[in-house]
Amino acid sequence: MVRRLSIALAVSVAVLAIAIASTTAASPTTYVTSLSGEEEVPFRETRAHGAAVFQLSPDGTELSFRLIASNIDNVVAAHIHLGPPDCACPVVAFLYGSVPAGGGSQDGVLSTGTITAADLIGDLTGMPLSALIDEIEAGNTYVNVHTNDGVDPTNTGPGDFPGGEIRGQID
Repeated sequence: MVRRLSIALAVSVAVLAIAIASTTAASPTTYVTSLSGEEEVPFRETRAHGAAVFQLSPDGTELSFRLIASNIDNVVAAHIHLGPPDCACPVVAFLYGSVPAGGGSQDGVLSTGTITAADLIGDLTGMPLSALIDEIEAGNTYVNVHTNDGVDPTNTGPGDFPGGEIRGQID
């Protein structure tokens, strides 16, 4: 419960900081998502949860992000995927990894960075960043955090869901 509150507090602070900054400069656009196993396809029984906050630069050429997760083990990758809530759909941008399986427990900020048109892959390869933004604003993108303990078989429980352990649509 304390960790869930710390995630909520971190997201709230990030959103507040963005709101304060936007009063003194051109208003950047912010997108947010909460991540849980309940949003995964299929549903994942896990205590892991997280959040991702994205901020579009005023000129629309850069999408900065912060990815946070708690109570999660063996994170190997995190991505933005193109698709609706009920779909296991293709990756269009990397947020974390890929790293070797079996990395152990992680709690807090997994990654920060900036996505530009050059970082888009899959169905958005060669397209402007505005193509991703259009999909986000249409509710057609989600963040997925993938885990793997490195021991066969896969999908044995928390820390071992290579297809994704926590997920959330970007708003």
